[in-house]
Amino acid sequence: MRLTLAVIALVAGSALPALAYDGTKCKAPGNCWEPKPGFPEKVAGTKYDPKHDPKELNKQADSIKAMEERNKKRVEAFKKTGKFEYDVNKIAAQ
Repeated sequence: MRLTLAVIALVAGSALPALAYDGTKCKAPGNCWEPKPGFPEKVAGTKYDPKHDPKELNKQADSIKAMEERNKKRVEAFKKTGKFEYDVNKIAAQ
């Protein structure tokens, strides 16, 4: 009997927070974002704007280009020799 009451209380307690109001004011259905108190509505141009360095943002693109060039050299060497060599520096020496 006690176990049953404990289970009922647990289920009832877990359902209530889902129905609680979370304090957001929705502009449209599903568009309920609002800034925390003390933060601006728009981040751009404020002290919270991250101002990313373009060189930092392009690092991944540059590394992918370099990887594709290395892979192209590996494939060309494999087509010529029939043997796959992972180290690109050894391919250049051949």
